[in-house]
Order: sequence, then structure tokens, then C-alpha cells
Amino acid sequence: MNRFILLYRLKFPKLYTIATVLCSAFFFTSASGQSPTVTYPRITGYVGILHPIVTFGNHVPHYNFDGAYVVGMPTGINIWKSAKIGFSMEFVPIIRATEGTSRMNNFLFHPGALFGLGKGFTLATRAAFETSGRYGFTPVINKVVLKGKGCNYFVAVPVPVRFGNDQPASLTAGFQFGISF
Repeated sequence: MNRFILLYRLKFPKLYTIATVLCSAFFFTSASGQSPTVTYPRITGYVGILHPIVTFGNHVPHYNFDGAYVVGMPTGINIWKSAKIGFSMEFVPIIRATEGTSRMNNFLFHPGALFGLGKGFTLATRAAFETSGRYGFTPVINKVVLKGKGCNYFVAVPVPVRFGNDQPASLTAGFQFGISF
């Protein structure tokens, strides 16, 4: 086997050099192109914008922009134990704009568990405690749509379910987008 390589090198020195350079370049690019190993536990943060789309409560749908505009600004910290499970704390001031004025009308504390589903998807199962006196839970499906060097861009679909404060139970469908870092 060594004799074959030696004869090949002697008969085709330029071809051997080119083949060696190409193979070396391939292996070095393959090694450097791999993403760095992620260590756990891992702490990440995020900010976003939340738009409730429609709320179902008292048998009547109520749409955002139907008399008022409501927007939330979630900010959170995720602590990942592994790629599959983590813990999250989210804080969401909610602003309501109506008749030319706006004010913060609610604040939401949103702790919960995170489940990495693979391919950029995450399921967040959150408890919900609002300063309005309402409480409940919020399942959220989240997808990273663009990965950057220092941050990722994501979209999410939260489905808050709320009870309490002498109001009928409600279910809301929303849309959220943001940046995680």
C-alpha cells in the first residue's frame, strides 16, 4: 500500500499536491464549520412584542382593535438544564390604547417550564398571575426563524386561558415575535 502511494507521488507530483490541499481544506472547513458545543446549564434572555388577536369569553369573541388596541411587551429569562428541558420567568407589561390615550392596564408574571422539541421549536407551559386579579395558564409554541451570531429571532403563538376576578373564563389566541440572546 505504501509503495503505491510513493509511486503515485513520484509520477503525479502536482496532482498529489492538489489532492492533498483539497482534502486538507475539506477536513479543516468541516471541523471549523461545526457549531460550538453548548454547555448546560445555559441562561438566555429575550424581549418581544405580543399581540392578542381574539379572546373568547362569555360566548362572544372580542377582537384586538375592536374599540381598543392591546399590546404586551414580554421580557424573560430562560434557564436551560439541557437541550430538552428548562425553566423560564417572563414579565409582561400590557398597554391598552383607546380613544386617543394609552396606559399600562395590567402586569403579568409568567413562570413556567420549557420543553425543547427540536428543529428550533420550544413548548413553554406557563402559569399566569395578573395584577388585574386574573390567573390561569398559557401554553406557548415557539419557533426560532432566524439564527444569528449573537441573537436569534423567533415567532410564537401563545394561547392564554384565564379565570377569576368575577369574570367568565376566557381563552385568547395571540401572536408574538422577538429576539433571544
